[in-house]
Amino acid sequence: MKDKDLIWSILAIAVYILGGVATFTGAGLILLMKGQDLWGWGEGHTIGYLLVCIGLIFSVLGVLVMRILRNRI
Repeated sequence: MKDKDLIWSILAIAVYILGGVATFTGAGLILLMKGQDLWGWGEGHTIGYLLVCIGLIFSVLGVLVMRILRNRI
């Protein structure tokens, strides 16, 4: 049981960190890539908005999983 909790804890922290990186990367794209194409995927600032939204969702998800695990143990 402890091994499963450790795996969930590591996964929660990884999702939380990935959300933070995505959020700040998206903010950088919004500020720096307005009107420029990003590798053929679309304009940089629109992908930045997408990354900010996904990053915030991942950060909240990571915190929720950490809180659930803390209350279970």
